Amino acid sequence: MRMKFNKSGQLLLVAAASLAIAGVMTACSTLTVDFVYVTSAKAAGTNNYGEVDVFEVNSESGHMRQIPTSPFPSGGRNPVAEAVSTDHTTLYVVNQDDNTIVQFTIGNDGKLYPQNTVNTPGVFPLAVSVAASTLYVADTYQPLATCSPAAPCSGSIASFPITAGQLGAPAVNASISAAYWPLILPSSPTDVVVPTAINALASGNDVYVAAYDSTTKVGYVFGFASSSGALTPLNGGVPVPAGVHPSALTSDPSGTYLYVTDSASGNILGYSIGSGTPTLLSGSPFPAGNSPASIAIDATGKFAVVANSQDSTVTTYTLNSGNLTQAGTFATGLQPVAIGIDPSLNQYIYTANFLGNTVSGFQLNATSGSLLNTQNSPFTANANPTAVAAIPHNGSKK
Repeated sequence: MRMKFNKSGQLLLVAAASLAIAGVMTACSTLTVDFVYVTSAKAAGTNNYGEVDVFEVNSESGHMRQIPTSPFPSGGRNPVAEAVSTDHTTLYVVNQDDNTIVQFTIGNDGKLYPQNTVNTPGVFPLAVSVAASTLYVADTYQPLATCSPAAPCSGSIASFPITAGQLGAPAVNASISAAYWPLILPSSPTDVVVPTAINALASGNDVYVAAYDSTTKVGYVFGFASSSGALTPLNGGVPVPAGVHPSALTSDPSGTYLYVTDSASGNILGYSIGSGTPTLLSGSPFPAGNSPASIAIDATGKFAVVANSQDSTVTTYTLNSGNLTQAGTFATGLQPVAIGIDPSLNQYIYTANFLGNTVSGFQLNATSGSLLNTQNSPFTANANPTAVAAIPHNGSKK
């Protein structure tokens, strides 16, 4: 039997349907716990012009799906690193082949809006870190006319003040009257020292750089005290040894410990940094997998996660007085090179898998440190994803 409705009844049905749709949309919005930003070194057929995939993460399942307008252009060639402002309103993307940092405003819906592009002082930037109101970037080479891949020189770091998300002019190193700090071994100033990673403490007081001496094949950690962006080398400018080839570093939330992965030895070096200068922990080094490429620590300071690029795995660790104890090892996509941790719930882990062209998602067990694959993981990204960053939903600009 066919039912008929009068005009009032039809209006009521339309209103009910609209409310139902609004309810579904509100539920979907509510279930989005994070936005995750994954830089890819290049999009197909674009000659190394990079892109940024934007995923929204379901709070109940951890499922990741790209927002409708994703991906977004990275604003340059070969994006290799990214960082988010402390208020989660701005994404900074480092494009290595252009020597640039592109600033994006993050919309309420996770979309990216390019605002400004600045050049790094040196050549071939490769790592970035944000703390307080300062952005730090590490360049492969100093900005010297004699530096080039054919005639390499040591790298450098620079410091940019952040005002309302915008990067100001880099701070000046008064000792050389230039806007950078060279990474030089006082004992061997002619050795070529190449930076690999940079990490600024959340307090903004200190910044650390992992690097290796390509002449002697020895790794180091350089420390700097930061005051309004101006840097003062710690320990008289003498770095501390850090294995053979350090590949990544991070600090715990309290700024008490620093951890450095050594891709050559397959170890993690742990340091106490309470006094500023890193001091090796008695239990260090701690074993990792083959070619560890990235390390992250959760917001509680209870767990560390390491991406083993050659094994295509991640290993989780529990932290106890700075010492690391393995909790488990879990398969990722092919060649994980970067790790992100969900900032909203501290529950989900993301890895950017360079050769797999995917992002793996895991749910972290807050008791044991074990990982469980999230629904439908891994998720498709663009070609050669290189870095991952995340913000909490509704953590972006209103």
